[in-house]
Amino acid sequence: MIISGFTFVRNAEKLYIPIKESILSILPICDEFIVALAKSDDNTEAIIRSISSDKIKIIYTDWKVDEYPKNTEFARQTDIAKSHCKGEWLFYLQGDEAIHENDLSKIKNACEVELNNKKVEGFLFNYLHFWGDYEHYHQSHVWYPKEIRIIRNLPEIHSWRDAQSFRKFSSFNGSVEDYLNKTTSEKLHVKKLDVNVFHYGYVRPPELMTAKRKIASATYHGSNQEKDPVLFDYGPLQKLTLFKETHPKVMNDWMAKHHWKHQLQLSGSRNKQRAIHKHEKLKYRLVSWLENTLLFGKQLGGFKNYIEL
Repeated sequence: MIISGFTFVRNAEKLYIPIKESILSILPICDEFIVALAKSDDNTEAIIRSISSDKIKIIYTDWKVDEYPKNTEFARQTDIAKSHCKGEWLFYLQGDEAIHENDLSKIKNACEVELNNKKVEGFLFNYLHFWGDYEHYHQSHVWYPKEIRIIRNLPEIHSWRDAQSFRKFSSFNGSVEDYLNKTTSEKLHVKKLDVNVFHYGYVRPPELMTAKRKIASATYHGSNQEKDPVLFDYGPLQKLTLFKETHPKVMNDWMAKHHWKHQLQLSGSRNKQRAIHKHEKLKYRLVSWLENTLLFGKQLGGFKNYIEL
């Protein structure tokens, strides 16, 4: 059995993306790791090469956000990396995601057990969405609680929409319309693993969070639509869930660089002069309270891009 890891990345250093740590978190159970590296103007390639593993294979790509708006460029880049994978199972992590070392043997064992069970087209993971720092995370209706991160190496499976997930397509030409279309694609049949993906996409210094949001606007709209830069306000963190467990060991040195605690709000109410975050809106706070206190974490409604076996 061969497991291929794969991801895409661009300007990891400038955008405070822990790409090296992400790769290292699953590299021990991967036989190869494919990185679609879009042209960057920082030290991203050097950071990846510092891993010094012959498992790492870099595929150089072009960034085409004007041709692939609404973040479909992320899906295109993901598909480029996927197309170079040789394994029976493909383990996808985005550059701001990591897996705990305690879960690696569990993941590999599940892949071995289900290798010949063709009904299982992938594996579903739980998500921990950290916000502002490494001590607070979301248990909110507005954040996806699960997502597919391992898929079978089938040509009909492609990244979908903004590369958050995957689908199986009856016909696929790699156009923007394909990446956004639900009618020509099917949800994957997946098996849930009791494993967390540690998502650090919203753990950045406030000024770099602003930069990230400006770039996200450009990749979505095809051009920069954000207003003039402002210091990102994470809001009152004490209203989020406190994380009391351990992070992946590969993140230790990265987390030690946390220098913006003095810029975070750990008490009081939100600044009403700024735009409200989606998770702060009353209707979502009420739904989240119902889900977390009365439904034991089960979501009310919401779109699920998978069929759980």
